[in-house]
Amino acid sequence: MTRTVVIGGGIAGLATAALLAHEGHEVQLLEQRDHVGGRAGSLERDGFRWDTGPSWYLMPGVFDHFFNLLGTSTAEQLDLRTLSPAYRIFSEPNHDGVRPDPLTIPLGSDQVLETFESVEPGSSKELASYLVSARHTTEMAERFFLYNPFTKMQALLQPEVVRSLPKLAQLLLTPLDKYVSQRFQHPVLRQVLGYPAVFLGTSPSAAPAMYHLMSALDLGDGVQYPMGGFRALVERLEALAVDAGVRIHIGAEALKITTREATHPKKLGRFDGLNLPSGLTGKDSREVTGVKWRDSSGAEHYSVADLVVSGADLHHTETQLLGVRDRSYNKKYWQSRTSGPGAVLVMLGVKGSLPDLPHHSLFFTRDWEANFASIFGDDPSIPDPASIYVCKPSATDAGVAPQDHENLFVLVPIPADPSLGGGGADGSGDVMIERTADAAIDQISQWANIPDLRERVVARHTIGPADFARDYNSWRGGMLGPAHTLRQSAMFRAQNASKRVRGLYYAGATTAPGVGVPMCLISAELVLKRIRGDHSTGPITVRPVASRIG
Repeated sequence: MTRTVVIGGGIAGLATAALLAHEGHEVQLLEQRDHVGGRAGSLERDGFRWDTGPSWYLMPGVFDHFFNLLGTSTAEQLDLRTLSPAYRIFSEPNHDGVRPDPLTIPLGSDQVLETFESVEPGSSKELASYLVSARHTTEMAERFFLYNPFTKMQALLQPEVVRSLPKLAQLLLTPLDKYVSQRFQHPVLRQVLGYPAVFLGTSPSAAPAMYHLMSALDLGDGVQYPMGGFRALVERLEALAVDAGVRIHIGAEALKITTREATHPKKLGRFDGLNLPSGLTGKDSREVTGVKWRDSSGAEHYSVADLVVSGADLHHTETQLLGVRDRSYNKKYWQSRTSGPGAVLVMLGVKGSLPDLPHHSLFFTRDWEANFASIFGDDPSIPDPASIYVCKPSATDAGVAPQDHENLFVLVPIPADPSLGGGGADGSGDVMIERTADAAIDQISQWANIPDLRERVVARHTIGPADFARDYNSWRGGMLGPAHTLRQSAMFRAQNASKRVRGLYYAGATTAPGVGVPMCLISAELVLKRIRGDHSTGPITVRPVASRIG
């Protein structure tokens, strides 16, 4: 059996371990923390249970396909609920303190069209065309780009791709904000269509218009929620991995990926080496031999491996776990990369109900450009006020909060900078983090007309960039990974196999295809494709598994 070691027990690590064990590998998984899940974490205290990472369940087809690869189905693994409304927008009060009416995004594309028309007459026709384009782009992305290991140039020279090149070029070279502003006039509607760039780790002005496909997901398909939160997804991935034979070591810190000279170095093709930094030869002259790791007692171990998959942050893997001659990405490469945003996460337990907040809410500032300039500009600072995201899972799932209480998760995008500090329980975090949390609570209170919100908070916990850097070895303390700018998307993003070390692979949000839970699942499949020598552009063919539920 192929001996495989997977580093990191996040979504990508668990998914990769499960797929490879299902393939017949003998798999060990090393997770440095005392639980799996990675950035899809959870926190429990005082009867509350918060997801501390992903909270939007989008791209359901990716989940369906992944579970089918393991011989099961989404219906067997998760209890999904479709949210109605999808989410609500709260806009910044004007200079006189007058609050604009919130904009509710309903469930169903027909209802969304009506909502847009009520805000901007004539916009429903434009939105219908926009969503058709978004759906087509989503289909093209899934068939030719997201599942593509980019190992063969001819894989992209298919007639449908060639015919679409003019349109694809326009979508790649036009910024998302410009693409939206050419079609819609109302500032809030522009924000609704531009804000998904934040979930891709960038700003609407830096994201290619290709990513307008995101609007087909929340405006067209709707938003779902797995009961039990994303912790339920982590638990199911862990169970599937264990059932497939994966041995999971908790509290196991990877120290070094060991290598040796390869017996027969392989010269890479021009396209396979497309994302090589300058100065590298494109030759895997080394091969992996195993992983040194330390357990929670401090004892060191060595696991011999034929293959190693690192689901850890790519920068950490390359700069800390590999020797200099084994690195695919040099210092110059990292200096030229753009990080996604950092974040202040605020978990709140609130006494009483909050009926005006649905499951998902977005709070948008008027000065959109200034907000993103604070995060991504040359002189970064914490935005004030900030455009923030608020999740109230207790609107759907009574199990996440005590009776007569609400559960709030607040995300404030800020610059990726560990020096801004870390969080803690009940105001014990670093000054800048707690000050940002206070401002976010007051902002929600004022903009959503909840005047006594601060007084009703009975539990509070914060997380900041320093926590991301410490707990997840996150590059620059970012919450997501490298931003999805043009030069960090698709074949231009760091790929899933080492350019220097045979048998070493990469998975997760810091590699291809990108950030988000669905992308992490796809990255696991890309690793499987690389190992198999599968150069196909779309999902691996698998017979759908009929649900045994009902």
